[in-house]
Amino acid sequence: MRALLIIAFVLLAGTGFSQQKNLTDSALLDLVQKQTFRYFWDFAHPVSGLARERSNVTDYGPETVTIGGTGFGIMSVIVAAERKWISRDTAAKFLLKMTRFLVKATTYHGVFPHWMDGATGKTIPFSRKDDGGDLVETSYLMQGLLCARQYFNADNPVERGLRQRISWLWGDIEWNWYTQGQDVLYWHWSPNNGWAMNFPVRGFNECMIMYVLAASSPNERYQVSSSVYHRGWAISDFFKNGKEFYGIKLPLGFDYGGPLFFSHYSFLGLDPRGLKDRYADYWEQNKNHTLINHAYCLDNPKKFKGYGENCWGLTASDDYKGYDAHSPTNDNGTISPTAALSAFPYTPEYSMKALKHFYYDLGDKIWSDYGFVDDFNETQNWYGRSHLAIDQGPIIVMIENYRSGLLWKLFMSCPEIKNGLKKLGFESPWLK
Repeated sequence: MRALLIIAFVLLAGTGFSQQKNLTDSALLDLVQKQTFRYFWDFAHPVSGLARERSNVTDYGPETVTIGGTGFGIMSVIVAAERKWISRDTAAKFLLKMTRFLVKATTYHGVFPHWMDGATGKTIPFSRKDDGGDLVETSYLMQGLLCARQYFNADNPVERGLRQRISWLWGDIEWNWYTQGQDVLYWHWSPNNGWAMNFPVRGFNECMIMYVLAASSPNERYQVSSSVYHRGWAISDFFKNGKEFYGIKLPLGFDYGGPLFFSHYSFLGLDPRGLKDRYADYWEQNKNHTLINHAYCLDNPKKFKGYGENCWGLTASDDYKGYDAHSPTNDNGTISPTAALSAFPYTPEYSMKALKHFYYDLGDKIWSDYGFVDDFNETQNWYGRSHLAIDQGPIIVMIENYRSGLLWKLFMSCPEIKNGLKKLGFESPWLK
C-alpha cells in the first residue's frame, strides 16, 4: 500500500540535504504537506494504522500509538486523498482498517486512553495514575473521524463500513460520565484510580473542541447541557483577558496567549471564521494570539539567537532539555516549526516568511524524511531530530485549511456539530 504514495520527496539521506530551488509558494506548500504526511503513512503502526507517538526511540516502547495524534493523522489522510497523493480507495481502506481496530480497542465509558498498544489495542499508561480514559485526546480523535465520515460519502462497501464504524465510536462516548454530575468536564477517569487525576477542564486552552463535541453527541443519553460549557469551560481565572500586548488585544486566555497550539488543535476542524459566542470572536482570538506570539519573537527581549521576522513561533514541543510548553512567558530560545506553519490561516504572510527561512536557510539542519523536525534552538546550537504526531499533523491540516478550507468544510457540515454549536449559543456562517 505504501508504494502507492505518489510523491516526489526531497529526503535528508546519508548523502545530505538535497534542496529544491526557486519553488513557487504553492509548490513549497505542496512539498511540505506531502513530506510531513509521510509521518502518518510510512511511519503508521503496521497493525492498526494508528499514529505513533513520536519518531525517536523512547523508554515506553515502539508499539506506542497516540489517540489525539491519530485524529490529526486521519485528517492528513483526507488531505492526501483530496490532493491525489494516494487514491481515494486506498485512503478509505486504510481508515477502515484503523476503525476496525478502534472498535475492538479498550475504552473507558467509550473514551480512549492517551496511549495504547498499536498491535493489541490495550492501554499503555501515560503516567502512573493516567491509565484510563482521556477525554481530550479522544476529542481530537473524534474531530478527525467526523471529518472522515463526511468526506468518504460514497455508496460502496468500504466507505459505508467506514462511516458505520465512525458512527458507532461517536455514539458510544459517554460525555456526561466525565462530568461527575457537575457543570464541568473532567479530563481523566480510570477503573484503577477513579477520578484521582482530578483535572476539571476550564478554558481558555486547547480543549474547546471537547466541549463542542460533548454538547453535540448523537446519543442524547450522553450529551452534556449548555451549563457545562458556560459554568465549567468559561469560568476560570484565565478565561477572559481583554488586555493588549504589543498593541494587540487578546480577548481570552493567559497573558500573551500561551503556546500557539491553543489556536490549532481545536480549530483543525472547528472553523473559527465568523465563529462567535458571548465570550469572543474566535477568528479575532486566534489571529491576535498568533500576532502577539510573532511580535514577541520580533521584540526578542531575551536576545535569543535567530529570532526575527523570518524565524518565530513558540508552542509546546521538544527542546534541548526535554519537552516544554514554550510561549512568551516561558521562552528558552526554542523555535518549533509547527507553531508558525500551523498558523498559516491566521498569518499567511508571516508564516510563509518562516517557511522559506526554515526550508531554504535551515533546511540542511531541520528538514528530514518526515518534514521539519520538532524544534531547534540556535542559541544552544541545538537542532532536534524527533517528530511528534501532535505537532506534525497540524502542519498538514492547517496549511490545507489555509489553501482550501477542506477540513473546516467537512467538520462544520456535520449536522450534530451544527446542533451542538447552536445549543451552546454560537454564531457561525455554517449555522445560517
